[in-house]
Amino acid sequence: MLPVQNLKHYKENIKGIDIHYEYHKNDVTSDRPVLTLLHGFLSSTFSYRRLIPLLSKHYTVVAIDLPPFGRTEKSSTFVHSYQNFAEVVIELLERLSIDETVMIGHSMGGQVALRASGLNGDLVKKNILLCSSGYLEKAKQSLVYSSYLPFFSMYLKRWLSRKGAKGNLINCVYDPELIDEEMVDGYIQPFFNEGIFRSLVRMIRDREGDLSEEELRTIETPSLLIWGEHDKVVPLQIGKRLAKDLPNSELIVYEKTGHLLPEEQPHSILRDIQTFIQR
Repeated sequence: MLPVQNLKHYKENIKGIDIHYEYHKNDVTSDRPVLTLLHGFLSSTFSYRRLIPLLSKHYTVVAIDLPPFGRTEKSSTFVHSYQNFAEVVIELLERLSIDETVMIGHSMGGQVALRASGLNGDLVKKNILLCSSGYLEKAKQSLVYSSYLPFFSMYLKRWLSRKGAKGNLINCVYDPELIDEEMVDGYIQPFFNEGIFRSLVRMIRDREGDLSEEELRTIETPSLLIWGEHDKVVPLQIGKRLAKDLPNSELIVYEKTGHLLPEEQPHSILRDIQTFIQR
């Protein structure tokens, strides 16, 4: 087992790149499942900053920066597919000698959690999907072809920054008053590394579509879906559709809440996670 200490940041080389993760070990609650936190697109473990301190009082928590986000290495050769992300997550947990976990996936992280549970149902005992991505198709072939043009990564950078960090965050939360300087800095910091844009170009080419209805119906892992009533990024109708297609699932909807559930409703999420796990 890898040496770990409370509240420390670590890196592990998996599939040829350095994967950053946080390991919050709680020896007092060793009889409880380990929680594995997976963030969304253009995000990082920072998005769980309000939730991790609450969860780590009751559980051991592993939070992972999926490639190429957060502090994880930016690579233009790594295959940035959901399948590869799921394999990275599973391998990291195996190296940490974790044989059972509850996956918590926000937005894109929900798709990764579902794929991981499909790959290793013995490892993933339950899924908790926070405004999970769903039913997105693979990038259009015209966009994939365009990604091979010279300087496409520069165009992508300009396109992503057109609204600015605060503008993008306003679209993600119900109450704009929640957005402060610390929040803006935390979400924008990883994008000062120019390598991330070359990695995102690779992700346009590699990302398969979200799981289909048929694939979702084969996932027997018990799943709790938590949604913001006012989610503009992944609308509530996606949550209702996922709840219908996932066999062993239930849906909880928070009023006056947008897409950034871990930022907006950490205490409510903790309560519902505990109830779901205990059940």
